[in-house]
Amino acid sequence: MTMKKDQTEGKVAEKIEEQTAKLPSDTFLWASVGAMAVSATLKCFGKNSAALFVGQWAAPFLLLGIYNKIVKVEGHDKEDHPISNYVEPEKDFLS
Repeated sequence: MTMKKDQTEGKVAEKIEEQTAKLPSDTFLWASVGAMAVSATLKCFGKNSAALFVGQWAAPFLLLGIYNKIVKVEGHDKEDHPISNYVEPEKDFLS
């Protein structure tokens, strides 16, 4: 399955990708660990609602890290990268 030329990223997505690609990949990992640490600290101080609120930030930070890594590897609308060749085979290998 290849991407058609009329299926391109929007201007907003391109700008977001340009900015997120500048961040080191471990930024989001450390943000996630930080959210968990702050959540644990808040829990120790008896701030249960705040601890739950901040603790739920960990998963979105990790997902943003995955998005960041995909943008760095693939970029927007990039078709010439080796990983792009493994999306789906163009022909049936069994016939």
